[in-house]
Amino acid sequence: MLAVNNNSKPVCSCQLGDERLTEELKKTTIHHLMSFLGRDPSRVNNRDLCKALSYVLRDNMIERWINTQKSYYDHHAKRVYYLSLEFLIGRSLGNSMINLGFQDPIAEVVHELGHDLEEIREEEEDAALGNGGLGRLAACFLDSMATLGIPAYGYGIRYEYGLFFQRLLDGYQIEAPDNWLRYGSPWEFERPEQLHPVNFHGRVVTTVDGNGKMRKEWVDTEVIMAMACDFLVPGYRNDQVINMRLWTAKASRDFNFSYFSKGNYIAAVKEKVESETISKVLYPSDKLSKGKELRLKQQYFFVAATFQDIMRRHKKRNESLTDFNDRVAVQLNDTHPVIAIPELMRLLVDLEGIEWEEAWRITVATFAYTNHTLMPEALEAWSVELMERVLPRHLEIIYEINRRFLEEVAGRFPGDGEMLAAMSIFEEGQVKKVRMAHLAIVGSHSVNGVAELHTHLMKTRIFHRFHNFYPNRFNCKTNGITQRRWLLKCNPGLAGLISGRIGEGWITDLEQLRNLEALAGDEGFLAEWAAVKHANKVKLAEYIHKNCGITVSPDSMFDVQVKRIHEYKRQLLNVLHMIMLYQRILDSPLRKLSPRTIIFAGKAAPSYLKAKLIIKLISSVGAVINADPLVAGRLRVVFIPNYGVSLAEKIFPASDLSEQISTAGTEASGTGNMKFALNGALTIGTLDGANIEIMEEVGRENIFIFGMTAEEVEREKSCPSCSPRDVYLAEPEIRRVMDSLLDGTFSTGDRELFRPIFEGLLDPGDPYLLLKDLKSYVACQELVDRAYHDQQDWQRRALLNVARMGKFSTDRTIREYARDIWGIPVEPAGNEP
Repeated sequence: MLAVNNNSKPVCSCQLGDERLTEELKKTTIHHLMSFLGRDPSRVNNRDLCKALSYVLRDNMIERWINTQKSYYDHHAKRVYYLSLEFLIGRSLGNSMINLGFQDPIAEVVHELGHDLEEIREEEEDAALGNGGLGRLAACFLDSMATLGIPAYGYGIRYEYGLFFQRLLDGYQIEAPDNWLRYGSPWEFERPEQLHPVNFHGRVVTTVDGNGKMRKEWVDTEVIMAMACDFLVPGYRNDQVINMRLWTAKASRDFNFSYFSKGNYIAAVKEKVESETISKVLYPSDKLSKGKELRLKQQYFFVAATFQDIMRRHKKRNESLTDFNDRVAVQLNDTHPVIAIPELMRLLVDLEGIEWEEAWRITVATFAYTNHTLMPEALEAWSVELMERVLPRHLEIIYEINRRFLEEVAGRFPGDGEMLAAMSIFEEGQVKKVRMAHLAIVGSHSVNGVAELHTHLMKTRIFHRFHNFYPNRFNCKTNGITQRRWLLKCNPGLAGLISGRIGEGWITDLEQLRNLEALAGDEGFLAEWAAVKHANKVKLAEYIHKNCGITVSPDSMFDVQVKRIHEYKRQLLNVLHMIMLYQRILDSPLRKLSPRTIIFAGKAAPSYLKAKLIIKLISSVGAVINADPLVAGRLRVVFIPNYGVSLAEKIFPASDLSEQISTAGTEASGTGNMKFALNGALTIGTLDGANIEIMEEVGRENIFIFGMTAEEVEREKSCPSCSPRDVYLAEPEIRRVMDSLLDGTFSTGDRELFRPIFEGLLDPGDPYLLLKDLKSYVACQELVDRAYHDQQDWQRRALLNVARMGKFSTDRTIREYARDIWGIPVEPAGNEP
């Protein structure tokens, strides 16, 4: 390991004792406080100390990163480039301390300087580089790639603003800018020397070269510069450090002096402001044409800069591009980076002069595509008009890709016009569109789903024609999570208890948690297990009281649903059950029910009005329940605002029950389900996404399953057994719950506020089948309630959930990607340091 002395020169901490290492780290921290931040160490505040410690850790990573990069060149290693529009990394200080092995000495340094480490860590902003599961998965993957020693890079955009900062006002979601960089980031290295031009608009001209071959040139373009910013990602105690390279937009010309000289000061900087909008905010609204154009520009911006970087790196040691795919593997995280396929073809054909057939061979062998959605409306498609205007040469290339592909299809299915239309990359209609998922499948050698059910439904439903055409192209890589953040870091009490009994091998080989099964009957150990859970609940209760003004009992069941607010996630199902519980307690005050605190968190997209109304409903129902003395101590409701990685790290360790209740066949995988289970929460869920595989691992007796299967959902949609209104009329208790949405009980007398929700639930076309699954959900919740009464058995089941989560490490997932898709050898589990 490396430490840094007072002169910022690396010293080898492997030769230092604990006391000497602590002293060296303290000297370096003081050096950074004074020289980098200009602060008096005796009067420093928590934010300054947080920055100084971040610089200390960054110093320790940079030499390891340089050595890691040199080793790639020395071994002529094949490299993996993971392209993702999101990397939801959260905070880096705690994770870096753990992976570098510096947690204890830095805690001692902070103590000696008169500060509290937890307070220091709270000063760090969450890096707002993602929104949900897609971005968090990418961050977990980078941690596992670094820990497994895979030559890898993450590529994305350095957003100045995240999705938004969420607060609640009278129960309504209010969005404010998430300016996570307002104090700067000590973790990034700006690379102004890594500046690449990215072209937009313009036109395509055809020329003939000296050999008589026709060439295409993209001319008269608008140019925006992409500047690299590197964030380092350390492996777990193995001296491996990889980097996430994020691009920030810079104007090709900062200042138009001619406008300025004429007194037009706004026009003088207009080009700079408009250019740099590209990396300004994550997911600009695409409701308007300008928003759609900005999104497409964002996607091409980071892809174009990335491939210039890849080419630069490849050409350092390789004169030829014929072996490009033997040296480079590119993983496309969903459809956002799929424009990379025609971009690589443009580089190979137009700039490198490679013949189309050879360029296509290289391209297909280079790319692999991960699909993350089963909902056809969520599959990205760009209008031809927009792409022709913004990326005219790429549209030409896509047309040629499609022409050649449809010739193959026609050869296999002669005379089948319906097949050609269904498989075409272009969707015909009132607005002609480019189907990016189709382009991804045609242009990649591997297409993977992220759970067994998801992959099965890809093959048999949304992409069944492509699976028949490319039977060996589709495969499953079930998602995972990194145990180093989602247990070791976020739940130190449980991690310490586990390591004290079975050792620390699980940190790099999660299957070793199986050794906990032998302790499932140990009453003393289960008591310790319960004490850790209770301590975590006390901490979360304190956070809720401080930030929400609501007092909750850590002795109650913490029933938790935290995720993006969306109708298919079915937060409404939870709300309906919540209202039913409230009404049951009012009807029968002596009814024996486990005290329950129902906790929600999650953001609704700013333009998704139904989801925002669901947040208002949760808040309004909670306000009534929490104010009613008749249910005091028995039922509480909390909506914690501004859900993100750091808040999740507080919630998962404190949770008793994990709500994974999406309509079967809608969730690709989910990873929140894994994080809850790894922290000892039992799951109530449908047979959807990775819930099925979690059930297979932990045992049906240790999970609460309800509702229709994906096949039953499909049958119910095509041939309904009843309507939602039939359920409403046939079930008096459900009808009473529904009527309360309109009678003003939860809306201070306003009978219209929640009518859109009421009518949506009764809509015979409700695609998420809430009322049809509600009775099964309520019955399953009654099983949960009874089970929670027996606390020792509950803790035993919780222990078995943790013990059987070995499959769901991203270390396993990344090994499978490396073996099956990227062609990169990896040491077997358990061989890492």
